[in-house]
Amino acid sequence: MRFPRPLRPGDTIGVTSPSSGIAPSYLPRLEVAREHLRARGYETRLGECNVVEGGGVTGPARQRAAELTAMLVDPEIRAVVPPWGGELAIQVLEHLDWDAIAAAEPTWLVGFSDLTTLMLPLATRLGWASLHGANLMDTPYAQPDGLAHWLDVLESGGRVAQRSPGRFRSGSWDDWEAEPGVTARDLDTPGRWEVVGGGGIDLTGRLVGGCIEVLAPLVGTPYADVPALGRSLTDDGLLVYLEAAESNAFDIGRALHGMRLAGWFEEANAVLVGRTSAPDSPGYSQREAVVDALGPLDVPLVVDVDFGHVWPYLPMVNGALGHVVVDADRAELTQEWP
Repeated sequence: MRFPRPLRPGDTIGVTSPSSGIAPSYLPRLEVAREHLRARGYETRLGECNVVEGGGVTGPARQRAAELTAMLVDPEIRAVVPPWGGELAIQVLEHLDWDAIAAAEPTWLVGFSDLTTLMLPLATRLGWASLHGANLMDTPYAQPDGLAHWLDVLESGGRVAQRSPGRFRSGSWDDWEAEPGVTARDLDTPGRWEVVGGGGIDLTGRLVGGCIEVLAPLVGTPYADVPALGRSLTDDGLLVYLEAAESNAFDIGRALHGMRLAGWFEEANAVLVGRTSAPDSPGYSQREAVVDALGPLDVPLVVDVDFGHVWPYLPMVNGALGHVVVDADRAELTQEWP
């Protein structure tokens, strides 16, 4: 794996939208997020592919791919943090200049949801690390005790230890009015990581994963050979992490069955499944979808982990060596990378 250097105050962070852009009404929120970065000592460079009337993508796929490529290969830009995810990052994949990106010094790509469509191929095709964490528009929100802010992770130099805060926010950001600086006092629902079948785990592996709805369509393409990635990382094996954004349990079950049948989990030491607010289906819950599809793997399954589309979520470095411990007293993930 190739890891970008740590972020340092004075660095420039690029802002582009390879998937969905933002409506003009969200520009004040964008400026709050950029001001938060400036207060931390960072410059921001706003690309042309960001604002779009009425929602949707900000331009043709080739244009979005060209702007993302330009930012990833620009030596002055040390991280690229899109405003948020979206739906159609898959359009961009075949138009990225993969040769130019491979020849460049690695740059951090930060985000989650549809952005994992791009982050996984950076790992499988180029061995580039990236950060599964908050998008730019959520950057001003503080993390509760136990979880790191994505900026702190990228400034850390290569080691971060996180533990479950034990509570989460049952509603989405859109369900309530939040202000920058939100803390653990706003978490309203008890939660804890659970090892399916009981017991505990204490194991390591290289972290890789993302959003089920956008990664499942990549299975079998040149952009998502996760077993090959696992084999290339010698004896470490993988900690595969996955989360459902909004699809019902039937759809998630079908997707996970297909991923398993394609051999996607062959190098997995364990599968971590993020907490979700996605709906159950009649007679078939989200938890049952996971156990039904992934139970035959005969590797530990850990559900309700603090990542995904339910806040708060721990940042995870794709390619980092993760050490996960879940027992009666602890729910922790430590990550290390060069």
